[in-house]
Amino acid sequence: MPIGGHFLFTAKPTSHKTLYSWLDGAEVPTLEQKIKQGARFVTHRYRWLADVPIRDGKDALFVNWLEIEIVDAAGKTTYRNSFVTDLAVSKDNVAELAACGRARCKIENETFNTLKTKGYNLEHNFGHGKHHLAAFLATLNLIAFAMHTVADLADASWREARKAVGTRRRFFEDLRALTTYLVFPSWALLVETLTAGKPPPAVFDG
Repeated sequence: MPIGGHFLFTAKPTSHKTLYSWLDGAEVPTLEQKIKQGARFVTHRYRWLADVPIRDGKDALFVNWLEIEIVDAAGKTTYRNSFVTDLAVSKDNVAELAACGRARCKIENETFNTLKTKGYNLEHNFGHGKHHLAAFLATLNLIAFAMHTVADLADASWREARKAVGTRRRFFEDLRALTTYLVFPSWALLVETLTAGKPPPAVFDG
């Protein structure tokens, strides 16, 4: 881990059995909060414990564990998840850390959903294998996604083109079709063509 870096990862009983064995019989601090959700209130229950080993062995990393459980008005548990972190956990910040953990999961799920279903064609086994080509292609895929994300944030003409075309998948299909049959003298003209729906005269000059 880089110097000065921190982590906040999901930790489930099935994958961290040693950690959860330490929780059995331990006095675990708890906190409950009533949260308004629409017209109703739900209960957020938090538990946490400091300095537990993440795995078996003398060289195991010691982490701080926290859990969030959401219970609806009828007493039914609608959500439960737990996390480990190197950050200190207390009643003052356990809710914030749990929210950060949930946000991280949401970002991760939505990112992989985009990469798998929105035109990037990334699959679970993409990047696995005995040789390096698949991993290399997966890396290029992730770099492309990062560049597109930067363009979404910083390039107004790119955003206009995305909005004009519609879905991300359709955007890539149009981009592929245009560059198959036409040579554009600049990236700006290509994006302009995507936005307008027809190539500018400059494409045919010369």
